[in-house]
Amino acid sequence: MLEQEFPGASGAISPIRGGRQAAEQQIRKIDGKRYARSRDHLNGAVTGLSPYIRHGVLTLAEVRDAVFQSINNRDDGSKLINELGWRDFWQRMWQELGDHIDDDQEVFKTGHSASSYSRELPDDIRDGCTGLACMDGFREELVSTGWLHNHARMWMAAWLVHWRHVHWKAGADWFLEHLLDGDPASNHLSWQWIASTFSHKPYFFNRDNLERYSGGNFCKSCSSANHCPFDASYEQLETKLFAQRVPIRDVPARRQGHRSKSTARPNPSTQRF
Repeated sequence: MLEQEFPGASGAISPIRGGRQAAEQQIRKIDGKRYARSRDHLNGAVTGLSPYIRHGVLTLAEVRDAVFQSINNRDDGSKLINELGWRDFWQRMWQELGDHIDDDQEVFKTGHSASSYSRELPDDIRDGCTGLACMDGFREELVSTGWLHNHARMWMAAWLVHWRHVHWKAGADWFLEHLLDGDPASNHLSWQWIASTFSHKPYFFNRDNLERYSGGNFCKSCSSANHCPFDASYEQLETKLFAQRVPIRDVPARRQGHRSKSTARPNPSTQRF
């Protein structure tokens, strides 16, 4: 039916099914306790509900109630409830910012100026031929399914901004081209959290972190495994990627009272994409 409706569209149809019935089937699978234990892993017990929330098929209140119904102890659902809170926060920020959601909310804390970042997405990234099995794999899942695990989104965003020196807006716009759950609130502000224009320091990762949460599947088949750009300690990567960073106390914030949760080392508990 979709192929008949959109004959000029390219690519495969996403396996994610839309509609209320599919959403209700998915919401019945919620396991708040397993989510808390495994959400950071690519094969973890994530809910898969974000496309339905994004398009108004499910409300945050419905998901909240389903979480509480699925657990015996309220602490078992606290992590998932926390993520629903973050989603609500992003929407409220969008209401406040309006079109300024497209602007850097603060200066970069990377030691590099905003003008030094490319405003164009490189062709090898868009085409999925970077030679990095992880990033090419994430790109393939993004464009073929319209969805990507939060941790993979964080890794890809950090790689684009900090290793490839692409401005967060170029990456965020690219994500919105494909994500079925994408909206400017959670998408753009999460990219800025990675970039450090909506947090007090940049987010980045190393190979150990990626291997741990991906099960090492990408590294086993990667042609660049012997010269992996992520294969270093956090201290080594920080020295390589960032110039002298602006002291936190000297950073002018556009919004008084904003409190960032960002950390220099990966903190994948913040499921913001």
